[in-house]
Amino acid sequence: MKIQSVEAYPIKLPPLGDTQERGDASRNQYGDYHIARDAWTSIYSSRHETCLVRIETDSGIVGWGEGQAPVSPRTTATAVEELCRPVLLDADPLDVEYLWYRMYSAMRERGHVSGFYVDALAGVDLALYDILGKALEKPVYKLLGGQFREVVRIYTGGGGADPEGARKTARSQVDVGYDALKLHLRQPNREIAAIVSAVRDEVGDTVELMVDVHGARDVSSAIQLGRDLEALDVRWLEAPTLAEDVKGHAEIARALDLQVATGEWLRTVWEWRQWVDFRAFDAAMPDIARTGLTEGKRIAALCDAYNLPVAPHVGGGGILAVAATIQYSAAIPNFQIMEHSHVAQKNKGRIAKVYPEPVDGHFPLDDTPGLGVEIDEEAVREFSV
Repeated sequence: MKIQSVEAYPIKLPPLGDTQERGDASRNQYGDYHIARDAWTSIYSSRHETCLVRIETDSGIVGWGEGQAPVSPRTTATAVEELCRPVLLDADPLDVEYLWYRMYSAMRERGHVSGFYVDALAGVDLALYDILGKALEKPVYKLLGGQFREVVRIYTGGGGADPEGARKTARSQVDVGYDALKLHLRQPNREIAAIVSAVRDEVGDTVELMVDVHGARDVSSAIQLGRDLEALDVRWLEAPTLAEDVKGHAEIARALDLQVATGEWLRTVWEWRQWVDFRAFDAAMPDIARTGLTEGKRIAALCDAYNLPVAPHVGGGGILAVAATIQYSAAIPNFQIMEHSHVAQKNKGRIAKVYPEPVDGHFPLDDTPGLGVEIDEEAVREFSV
Protein backbone atom coordinates (compact mmCIF):
# COMPACT_ATOMS: atom_id res chain seq x y z
CA MET A 1 0.00 0.00 0.00
CA LYS A 2 1.34 3.41 -1.00
CA ILE A 3 0.24 7.01 -0.51
CA GLN A 4 -1.30 8.23 -3.74
CA SER A 5 -2.50 11.75 -2.91
CA VAL A 6 -2.21 14.36 -0.15
CA GLU A 7 -4.59 17.30 0.01
CA ALA A 8 -5.16 20.04 2.56
CA TYR A 9 -8.43 21.91 3.06
CA PRO A 10 -8.36 25.17 5.01
CA ILE A 11 -11.93 25.68 6.20
CA LYS A 12 -13.95 28.46 7.85
CA LEU A 13 -17.33 27.61 9.32
CA PRO A 14 -19.65 30.55 10.11
CA PRO A 15 -21.44 30.23 13.44
CA LEU A 16 -24.82 28.54 13.50
CA GLY A 17 -27.91 30.62 14.19
CA ASP A 18 -27.63 34.39 14.49
CA THR A 19 -24.63 35.46 12.41
CA GLN A 20 -25.17 39.22 12.60
CA GLU A 21 -21.91 41.07 13.23
CA ARG A 22 -21.92 43.23 16.37
CA GLY A 23 -19.41 45.80 17.47
CA ASP A 24 -17.60 45.33 20.76
CA ALA A 25 -15.81 48.25 22.41
CA SER A 26 -13.53 45.85 24.34
CA ARG A 27 -11.73 44.59 21.23
CA ASN A 28 -10.13 45.61 17.96
CA GLN A 29 -11.77 44.04 14.91
CA TYR A 30 -9.78 42.98 11.82
CA GLY A 31 -12.25 41.44 9.39
CA ASP A 32 -13.11 38.01 10.79
CA TYR A 33 -10.46 38.42 13.49
CA HIS A 34 -10.42 40.31 16.77
CA ILE A 35 -8.03 40.99 19.66
CA ALA A 36 -8.81 42.35 23.12
CA ARG A 37 -7.97 46.04 23.47
CA ASP A 38 -6.82 45.93 27.09
CA ALA A 39 -4.98 42.59 27.41
CA TRP A 40 -2.17 40.70 25.68
CA THR A 41 -4.42 37.86 24.60
CA SER A 42 -4.70 35.71 21.47
CA ILE A 43 -6.19 36.74 18.16
CA TYR A 44 -9.54 35.02 17.62
CA SER A 45 -11.84 34.43 14.67
CA SER A 46 -15.60 34.90 14.56
CA ARG A 47 -15.69 31.66 12.55
CA HIS A 48 -14.56 28.15 13.33
CA GLU A 49 -11.31 27.77 11.38
CA THR A 50 -9.09 24.74 10.97
CA CYS A 51 -7.08 22.77 8.41
CA LEU A 52 -8.17 19.30 7.29
CA VAL A 53 -5.80 16.82 5.66
CA ARG A 54 -7.00 14.13 3.24
CA ILE A 55 -4.63 11.27 2.36
CA GLU A 56 -5.61 8.54 -0.09
CA THR A 57 -3.79 5.28 -0.76
CA ASP A 58 -3.48 3.33 -3.99
CA SER A 59 -5.81 0.74 -2.46
CA GLY A 60 -8.57 3.34 -2.12
CA ILE A 61 -8.42 3.87 1.66
CA VAL A 62 -8.90 7.53 2.62
CA GLY A 63 -7.70 8.95 5.92
CA TRP A 64 -8.66 12.33 7.33
CA GLY A 65 -6.70 14.39 9.84
CA GLU A 66 -6.65 17.88 11.27
CA GLY A 67 -3.89 20.34 12.02
CA GLN A 68 -5.50 22.76 14.42
CA ALA A 69 -5.61 26.25 12.91
CA PRO A 70 -7.95 28.54 14.87
CA VAL A 71 -6.62 31.36 12.69
CA SER A 72 -4.94 31.36 9.26
CA PRO A 73 -5.73 27.78 8.19
CA ARG A 74 -4.23 28.43 4.75
CA THR A 75 -0.82 28.75 6.39
CA THR A 76 -1.05 25.19 7.73
CA ALA A 77 -2.47 23.97 4.41
CA THR A 78 0.49 25.42 2.51
CA ALA A 79 2.91 23.57 4.80
CA VAL A 80 1.05 20.30 4.19
CA GLU A 81 0.97 20.61 0.43
CA GLU A 82 4.38 22.16 -0.23
CA LEU A 83 6.54 20.59 2.50
CA CYS A 84 4.84 17.39 3.65
CA ARG A 85 3.34 16.10 0.41
CA PRO A 86 6.68 15.52 -1.42
CA VAL A 87 7.89 13.36 1.48
CA LEU A 88 4.63 11.43 1.69
CA LEU A 89 3.87 10.53 -1.92
CA ASP A 90 4.59 6.86 -2.68
CA ALA A 91 5.50 6.21 0.97
CA ASP A 92 3.97 3.36 2.97
CA PRO A 93 1.18 4.95 5.11
CA LEU A 94 1.72 2.31 7.80
CA ASP A 95 5.13 3.85 8.60
CA VAL A 96 3.37 6.45 10.73
CA GLU A 97 6.03 7.30 13.30
CA TYR A 98 8.84 7.13 10.76
CA LEU A 99 7.02 9.59 8.50
CA TRP A 100 6.44 12.05 11.37
CA TYR A 101 10.13 11.95 12.26
CA ARG A 102 11.18 12.20 8.61
CA MET A 103 9.07 15.33 8.06
CA TYR A 104 10.06 16.88 11.39
CA SER A 105 13.75 16.33 10.68
CA ALA A 106 13.37 17.91 7.24
CA MET A 107 12.89 21.37 8.82
CA ARG A 108 14.45 21.20 12.30
CA GLU A 109 17.86 22.54 11.26
CA ARG A 110 16.06 25.57 9.82
CA GLY A 111 14.37 26.27 13.15
CA HIS A 112 10.85 25.14 12.26
CA VAL A 113 10.44 22.94 15.33
CA SER A 114 7.06 24.24 16.46
CA GLY A 115 4.17 26.40 15.29
CA PHE A 116 2.33 26.07 12.00
CA TYR A 117 4.74 23.52 10.53
CA VAL A 118 4.33 21.06 13.39
CA ASP A 119 0.56 21.64 13.24
CA ALA A 120 0.77 20.49 9.61
CA LEU A 121 2.62 17.35 10.75
CA ALA A 122 -0.13 16.71 13.28
CA GLY A 123 -2.78 16.85 10.55
CA VAL A 124 -0.83 14.36 8.46
CA ASP A 125 -0.22 12.12 11.47
CA LEU A 126 -3.93 11.92 12.34
CA ALA A 127 -4.80 11.10 8.73
CA LEU A 128 -2.21 8.30 8.67
CA TYR A 129 -3.59 6.81 11.89
CA ASP A 130 -7.08 7.01 10.37
CA ILE A 131 -5.77 4.99 7.40
CA LEU A 132 -4.03 2.51 9.70
CA GLY A 133 -7.21 1.92 11.67
CA LYS A 134 -9.32 1.48 8.56
CA ALA A 135 -6.78 -0.87 6.97
CA LEU A 136 -6.69 -3.08 10.08
CA GLU A 137 -10.39 -2.57 10.86
CA LYS A 138 -9.61 -1.36 14.37
CA PRO A 139 -10.28 1.86 16.28
CA VAL A 140 -7.14 3.93 16.64
CA TYR A 141 -7.03 3.53 20.42
CA LYS A 142 -6.39 -0.19 19.92
CA LEU A 143 -3.37 0.66 17.78
CA LEU A 144 -1.99 3.27 20.17
CA GLY A 145 -1.61 0.80 23.00
CA GLY A 146 -5.03 -0.55 23.87
CA GLN A 147 -8.13 0.39 25.80
CA PHE A 148 -7.36 1.71 29.28
CA ARG A 149 -10.95 2.77 30.07
CA GLU A 150 -14.55 2.20 29.04
CA VAL A 151 -15.44 5.89 28.61
CA VAL A 152 -13.53 9.17 28.34
CA ARG A 153 -14.52 11.73 30.97
CA ILE A 154 -14.85 15.29 29.71
CA TYR A 155 -15.42 18.81 31.01
CA THR A 156 -16.99 21.68 29.16
CA GLY A 157 -16.17 25.37 29.26
CA GLY A 158 -17.97 28.59 29.98
CA GLY A 159 -17.57 31.69 32.04
CA GLY A 160 -19.43 34.95 32.34
CA ALA A 161 -18.89 38.63 32.80
CA ASP A 162 -20.57 38.54 36.22
CA PRO A 163 -21.61 36.03 38.87
CA GLU A 164 -25.23 35.75 37.70
CA GLY A 165 -24.29 35.07 34.08
CA ALA A 166 -21.77 32.45 35.16
CA ARG A 167 -24.36 30.79 37.41
CA LYS A 168 -26.80 30.41 34.53
CA THR A 169 -24.18 29.01 32.18
CA ALA A 170 -22.95 26.53 34.77
CA ARG A 171 -26.45 25.38 35.60
CA SER A 172 -27.24 24.72 31.93
CA GLN A 173 -24.07 22.62 31.59
CA VAL A 174 -24.72 20.56 34.71
CA ASP A 175 -28.31 19.99 33.60
CA VAL A 176 -27.11 18.22 30.43
CA GLY A 177 -24.86 15.85 32.36
CA TYR A 178 -21.48 17.50 33.01
CA ASP A 179 -19.87 17.09 36.42
CA ALA A 180 -16.76 19.13 35.56
CA LEU A 181 -16.74 22.72 34.29
CA LYS A 182 -14.00 25.12 33.25
CA LEU A 183 -14.45 28.87 33.62
CA HIS A 184 -12.59 31.15 31.19
CA LEU A 185 -12.01 34.31 33.22
CA ARG A 186 -9.73 37.30 32.72
CA GLN A 187 -11.16 39.72 35.27
CA PRO A 188 -9.23 41.04 38.29
CA ASN A 189 -8.63 38.45 41.00
CA ARG A 190 -11.42 39.59 43.31
CA GLU A 191 -13.98 39.48 40.50
CA ILE A 192 -12.83 36.00 39.47
CA ALA A 193 -13.16 34.77 43.06
CA ALA A 194 -16.69 36.22 43.24
CA ILE A 195 -17.71 34.54 39.98
CA VAL A 196 -16.27 31.17 41.00
CA SER A 197 -17.92 31.45 44.41
CA ALA A 198 -21.30 32.03 42.74
CA VAL A 199 -20.80 29.02 40.47
CA ARG A 200 -19.73 26.83 43.38
CA ASP A 201 -22.85 27.89 45.25
CA GLU A 202 -24.98 27.06 42.19
CA VAL A 203 -23.57 23.62 41.34
CA GLY A 204 -22.62 22.33 44.78
CA ASP A 205 -19.60 20.39 45.97
CA THR A 206 -19.84 17.37 43.67
CA VAL A 207 -19.02 19.27 40.45
CA GLU A 208 -15.36 19.87 39.69
CA LEU A 209 -14.44 23.44 38.76
CA MET A 210 -11.36 24.60 36.85
CA VAL A 211 -10.29 28.16 36.01
CA ASP A 212 -8.36 29.28 32.92
CA VAL A 213 -6.87 32.79 32.95
CA HIS A 214 -5.06 32.43 29.59
CA GLY A 215 -1.65 33.55 30.85
CA ALA A 216 -2.98 36.90 32.06
CA ARG A 217 -1.20 37.06 35.44
CA ASP A 218 2.27 37.66 36.76
CA VAL A 219 3.65 35.10 39.18
CA SER A 220 2.62 36.77 42.43
CA SER A 221 -0.94 37.60 41.34
CA ALA A 222 -1.35 34.05 39.98
CA ILE A 223 -0.36 32.66 43.38
CA GLN A 224 -2.75 35.04 45.12
CA LEU A 225 -5.59 33.98 42.80
CA GLY A 226 -4.72 30.32 43.26
CA ARG A 227 -5.03 30.61 47.04
CA ASP A 228 -8.46 32.22 46.67
CA LEU A 229 -9.50 29.38 44.34
CA GLU A 230 -8.21 26.71 46.71
CA ALA A 231 -10.70 27.95 49.30
CA LEU A 232 -13.44 27.29 46.73
CA ASP A 233 -12.20 23.73 46.04
CA VAL A 234 -11.14 24.49 42.46
CA ARG A 235 -9.36 21.55 40.76
CA TRP A 236 -6.87 23.56 38.72
CA LEU A 237 -5.63 26.96 37.65
CA GLU A 238 -4.84 26.83 33.95
CA ALA A 239 -2.19 28.86 32.08
CA PRO A 240 -1.59 31.13 35.07
CA THR A 241 1.21 33.19 33.51
CA LEU A 242 3.07 33.77 30.25
CA ALA A 243 3.56 30.80 27.93
CA GLU A 244 7.32 31.41 27.78
CA ASP A 245 7.80 31.55 31.56
CA VAL A 246 8.62 27.97 32.54
CA LYS A 247 10.27 28.97 35.84
CA GLY A 248 7.37 31.24 36.72
CA HIS A 249 4.97 28.35 36.22
CA ALA A 250 7.20 26.18 38.40
CA GLU A 251 7.12 28.78 41.19
CA ILE A 252 3.33 28.94 41.00
CA ALA A 253 3.03 25.15 41.02
CA ARG A 254 5.25 24.88 44.11
CA ALA A 255 3.28 27.55 45.97
CA LEU A 256 -0.19 26.11 45.43
CA ASP A 257 -2.00 22.97 46.52
CA LEU A 258 -4.42 23.00 43.57
CA GLN A 259 -3.14 21.77 40.23
CA VAL A 260 -1.44 24.05 37.73
CA ALA A 261 -2.54 22.85 34.30
CA THR A 262 -0.76 24.06 31.20
CA GLY A 263 0.95 23.23 27.93
CA GLU A 264 -1.48 23.64 25.02
CA TRP A 265 1.25 25.57 23.17
CA LEU A 266 3.92 22.84 23.54
CA ARG A 267 3.99 20.62 20.47
CA THR A 268 6.92 18.21 20.89
CA VAL A 269 8.49 16.10 23.60
CA TRP A 270 11.62 18.27 23.34
CA GLU A 271 9.57 21.35 24.30
CA TRP A 272 7.85 19.46 27.12
CA ARG A 273 11.12 18.15 28.53
CA GLN A 274 12.20 21.35 30.28
CA TRP A 275 8.71 21.86 31.71
CA VAL A 276 8.86 18.38 33.21
CA ASP A 277 12.42 18.93 34.46
CA PHE A 278 11.35 22.12 36.27
CA ARG A 279 8.14 20.47 37.53
CA ALA A 280 6.38 23.52 36.09
CA PHE A 281 2.90 21.99 36.08
CA ASP A 282 0.73 19.38 37.78
CA ALA A 283 -1.43 18.40 34.79
CA ALA A 284 -0.14 18.34 31.21
CA MET A 285 -2.43 19.67 28.46
CA PRO A 286 -1.07 18.55 25.07
CA ASP A 287 -3.29 19.44 22.12
CA ILE A 288 -3.46 16.41 19.82
CA ALA A 289 -4.26 18.44 16.70
CA ARG A 290 -0.96 20.25 17.37
CA THR A 291 1.20 17.35 18.58
CA GLY A 292 -0.31 14.57 16.49
CA LEU A 293 -0.91 11.15 18.02
CA THR A 294 2.68 10.06 17.44
CA GLU A 295 4.18 12.87 19.49
CA GLY A 296 1.24 12.95 21.88
CA LYS A 297 2.03 9.38 22.94
CA ARG A 298 5.67 10.31 23.59
CA ILE A 299 4.55 13.29 25.69
CA ALA A 300 2.20 11.08 27.73
CA ALA A 301 4.99 8.56 28.29
CA LEU A 302 7.38 11.30 29.45
CA CYS A 303 4.78 12.62 31.88
CA ASP A 304 3.98 9.13 33.13
CA ALA A 305 7.64 8.55 33.94
CA TYR A 306 7.37 11.55 36.32
CA ASN A 307 3.96 10.54 37.73
CA LEU A 308 2.22 13.47 36.02
CA PRO A 309 -1.35 13.18 34.69
CA VAL A 310 -2.47 14.27 31.21
CA ALA A 311 -5.60 16.34 30.60
CA PRO A 312 -5.69 16.80 26.82
CA HIS A 313 -6.52 20.24 25.46
CA VAL A 314 -8.86 20.65 22.48
CA GLY A 315 -9.73 24.35 22.47
CA GLY A 316 -10.57 25.56 18.99
CA GLY A 317 -9.92 22.18 17.40
CA GLY A 318 -12.54 20.78 15.03
CA ILE A 319 -14.45 17.53 14.95
CA LEU A 320 -11.42 15.47 13.87
CA ALA A 321 -9.39 16.98 16.70
CA VAL A 322 -12.13 15.94 19.11
CA ALA A 323 -12.25 12.41 17.70
CA ALA A 324 -8.47 11.97 17.76
CA THR A 325 -8.30 13.23 21.34
CA ILE A 326 -10.90 10.66 22.40
CA GLN A 327 -8.76 7.90 20.87
CA TYR A 328 -5.66 9.28 22.62
CA SER A 329 -7.43 9.64 25.97
CA ALA A 330 -8.57 6.02 25.81
CA ALA A 331 -5.06 4.71 25.15
CA ILE A 332 -2.82 6.31 27.81
CA PRO A 333 -2.50 5.18 31.44
CA ASN A 334 -2.14 8.66 32.97
CA PHE A 335 -5.28 10.27 31.53
CA GLN A 336 -7.15 12.64 33.87
CA ILE A 337 -9.91 14.42 31.92
CA MET A 338 -10.46 15.79 28.39
CA GLU A 339 -11.54 19.25 27.30
CA HIS A 340 -14.72 19.55 25.22
CA SER A 341 -16.84 22.46 23.98
CA HIS A 342 -20.44 21.34 24.27
CA VAL A 343 -21.90 24.42 22.57
CA ALA A 344 -19.48 24.24 19.61
CA GLN A 345 -19.92 20.53 18.87
CA LYS A 346 -22.84 20.88 16.45
CA ASN A 347 -21.09 23.56 14.40
CA LYS A 348 -17.85 21.57 14.25
CA GLY A 349 -19.78 18.52 13.12
CA ARG A 350 -21.17 20.23 9.99
CA ILE A 351 -18.32 18.76 7.91
CA ALA A 352 -19.11 15.18 8.95
CA LYS A 353 -21.90 12.66 8.51
CA VAL A 354 -20.92 10.61 11.57
CA TYR A 355 -18.88 11.75 14.57
CA PRO A 356 -18.60 11.06 18.32
CA GLU A 357 -21.28 12.51 20.60
CA PRO A 358 -20.96 12.91 24.39
CA VAL A 359 -23.32 11.20 26.81
CA ASP A 360 -23.67 12.54 30.38
CA GLY A 361 -20.26 14.19 30.45
CA HIS A 362 -18.40 11.28 28.83
CA PHE A 363 -17.50 10.04 25.37
CA PRO A 364 -18.34 6.33 25.09
CA LEU A 365 -15.89 4.21 23.13
CA ASP A 366 -16.86 1.99 20.23
CA ASP A 367 -15.09 -0.22 17.71
CA THR A 368 -15.47 2.01 14.62
CA PRO A 369 -12.27 1.63 12.56
CA GLY A 370 -9.96 4.64 12.38
CA LEU A 371 -10.73 7.88 14.19
CA GLY A 372 -14.48 7.29 14.16
CA VAL A 373 -15.50 10.17 11.88
CA GLU A 374 -17.18 9.92 8.48
CA ILE A 375 -16.30 13.13 6.67
CA ASP A 376 -18.81 14.83 4.36
CA GLU A 377 -16.51 15.74 1.46
CA GLU A 378 -19.12 17.96 -0.16
CA ALA A 379 -19.39 20.01 3.04
CA VAL A 380 -15.60 20.24 3.30
CA ARG A 381 -15.46 21.70 -0.21
CA GLU A 382 -18.32 24.07 0.59
CA PHE A 383 -16.52 25.56 3.59
CA SER A 384 -13.01 25.53 2.12
CA VAL A 385 -11.28 28.87 1.56
